[in-house]
Amino acid sequence: MDTSKVNSVSIDLNSKAASWRMTLVAMLAAISGGLYGYDTGIISGALLQISTEFQLDAQAQEIVAAAILLGAVIGALASSRFSVSIGRRRTIIAVAILYVVGVLASAVSRGAWELALSRVFLGIAVGACTQVVPTYIAELAPADRRGRLVTFFNVSIGVGILLAAIVGVVLQNDWTWRWMIGVAAIPAFLLFVGMLFAPFSPRWLVEQGRADEAHDTLMRIRDSESQVRREVTQIEKVLDRSKERGASRWRDLGAKWLRPAVIAGLGVAAFTQLSGIEMMIYYTPTFLTQAGFGHSSALLAALGVAITYLLMTLLGKLVVDHVGRRTLTLWMMPFAAVALVLLGAVFHFHLGGDHRGALVVACLIAFMVFNSGGIQVIGWLVGSEIYPLRIRDRATGAHAAMLWGSNLLLTGTALSMTHWLGVGGAMWVYAGLNALGFLFVFVCLPETKGRSLEEVEESLHDGTFLPLKSETRAA
Repeated sequence: MDTSKVNSVSIDLNSKAASWRMTLVAMLAAISGGLYGYDTGIISGALLQISTEFQLDAQAQEIVAAAILLGAVIGALASSRFSVSIGRRRTIIAVAILYVVGVLASAVSRGAWELALSRVFLGIAVGACTQVVPTYIAELAPADRRGRLVTFFNVSIGVGILLAAIVGVVLQNDWTWRWMIGVAAIPAFLLFVGMLFAPFSPRWLVEQGRADEAHDTLMRIRDSESQVRREVTQIEKVLDRSKERGASRWRDLGAKWLRPAVIAGLGVAAFTQLSGIEMMIYYTPTFLTQAGFGHSSALLAALGVAITYLLMTLLGKLVVDHVGRRTLTLWMMPFAAVALVLLGAVFHFHLGGDHRGALVVACLIAFMVFNSGGIQVIGWLVGSEIYPLRIRDRATGAHAAMLWGSNLLLTGTALSMTHWLGVGGAMWVYAGLNALGFLFVFVCLPETKGRSLEEVEESLHDGTFLPLKSETRAA
């Protein structure tokens, strides 16, 4: 028997097993993204019932919808400390517990203010998971698959949003809003159980002086021992350099050498929300009923928006490691802006005649295609990639807080803006924000496709992080 062929087959089987184990861990952690998508998206359908039961005006509806976002900002900032001290894995376990408690408290609320406060608590879990889960997956993933694995989180968000839309349409007359919200406790419990068996982040283990455990963890999810030794050595080298700079502090985010990464990351986080995606998810039924759609038609349109979001984030997941983060976003954002310009024109000038409804839905879907297939794919991914190890926990906390703060700003003003400017005028404002986002990505965001986390960090040290400087050096 040819021993070389036997060894080759054995290596191939080990490689496939390691790949499947890594994929399984990423899918498990990404359940938290589904919870985020469902818990934020379900308010779109439930708000119609809630506003009737509690007799809410437009401002009160904004408060109930946006309360979860306030909690998310708090959770994103607070979780960074726990992510450092107890590790990413244990933080995700704690997040799962928070999800269960927050969901059940929301479902049994007896009034609008009680519901808003419960959604603030639920939002703490949402914000914490967005800080820690993409980082956890990125620190476990190999460089060539990191984009596809981290974006399981994005796809899971899309699944959650779609399930929320389906519940809002199909079960609107069979379930009360309390059941719509409360059912999310089931996947939250599954996340809790699953994470009890998940591995620790190897980067966190090395930080704790547990390099042997980091080696054993990577051996289960990498192709070869030589690759594992090289990766652990690279992590230790970066960590040693970080230790020379002293303990990490929040004010370190303003250090000159870190500034390009912080600006790029926080800017992408802001434009991920300021471009209008969550506003569309939360308020599509409300906008369409204001435009003359019936409740059923408005909820079906919201379902179409959710399906589009899921399909495009899934497509983005498949191509992001091939096309690149920066390139994908630069191709998609201009078309998202054009779709909103057209949507604003349809509303403002009452275009379309008898086909106005179809034209509105077509513009909505077009916007979702180009926005969710572009900057939404990279929003969490970039935050997990570009921050150096020494300040990664605080930086990803700030990243998630910026994203949720932008979401809070947008969601908390969307109905008021449509009241002041009309739906058409509001769409033009969001179109302008998409155009600004395109310019920001072009100037400030480098390409991280195929680069290890340590290589990205090295580019900050040698001054080639910014895209134009990187291209100049390559030339």
